[in-house]
Amino acid sequence: MKTRVFGRTGWKVSEIGYGAWGIGAAWWGKTDDAESVTSLRAAWDAGVNFFDTAYVYGDGHSERLIAEALAGKPAIIATKIPPKNQEWPPKATTPLSEAFPTDWIRSCTERSLKNLKRDTIDLTQFHVWTDAWLRDDEWKEAVSKLKAEGKIRAFGVSINDHQPESALELVASGLVDSVQVIFNIFDQSPAVKLFPACRKHNVAVIARVPFDEGGLTGTLTLDTTFEKGDFRGTYFKGDNLKKTVERADKLKGLLNGEVKTMPELALRFILAHPDVSATIPGMRRAHHVASNTAASGSAPLSSNMLAELKKHAWPRNFYGMWD
Repeated sequence: MKTRVFGRTGWKVSEIGYGAWGIGAAWWGKTDDAESVTSLRAAWDAGVNFFDTAYVYGDGHSERLIAEALAGKPAIIATKIPPKNQEWPPKATTPLSEAFPTDWIRSCTERSLKNLKRDTIDLTQFHVWTDAWLRDDEWKEAVSKLKAEGKIRAFGVSINDHQPESALELVASGLVDSVQVIFNIFDQSPAVKLFPACRKHNVAVIARVPFDEGGLTGTLTLDTTFEKGDFRGTYFKGDNLKKTVERADKLKGLLNGEVKTMPELALRFILAHPDVSATIPGMRRAHHVASNTAASGSAPLSSNMLAELKKHAWPRNFYGMWD
């Protein structure tokens, strides 16, 4: 497993991290806690040292599974504070006092510390963001105090879905250690302005949704169905599934001796960008861990392959369920 420097923190993190949304609740269909713990430990054994979770992933259930699986291990753990008003994404006119008041930031931090069974959270992130909040000092003071008290080591934000330019002012402010953003073969937009800004200000980048919620795994067909409660039934509703399968089938035509599988193609595309500190695929099962972590040991994609992949950018937003 190769490591990368996590922005100004100087941490050396595994370039393939563990995205823990899928193990927290039934958003991805039925979960098995024993299987989740096995996959977490398999990831650690494979060299993964960066684990990304959030309180809303099962009301702390994902955090508690990580605590169980990684007890005593020096992993770097990132979690997220949900907006108090449950507004996803926030409006630019929403006051900070409704989303991240001081008492909420502190109580959520204490709650996650208890779930994770740790004295310090390596990276605490706001789960939504708007640059309008830059003009409010309340959150800055709250984060500064938590750092001073040793309850958190670094602070970041999870940028709203498909809105990479909505945190450019924050990145330039020097007040944030990392940003988490959707970046994959379909959504290549962060590379235009966000990545250069992060490079300039030494802000770490966590690339989420590397497989487009399954669309880039190559496993979906026109006949694919999802369990009741699986959010992908909404994400791929209507013509979304057909459009995605058609796009993925075109990508399959690029598989050759250089790249053999769609998941490998998706991950190696992301890792080809040096501004990415880590990408966080979900991997609820041990065989997913083996497949995903293997991408880190591969050679860089050729310039010809990267040029072809740039042609497959697909601007759209299937996250209507959050609106």
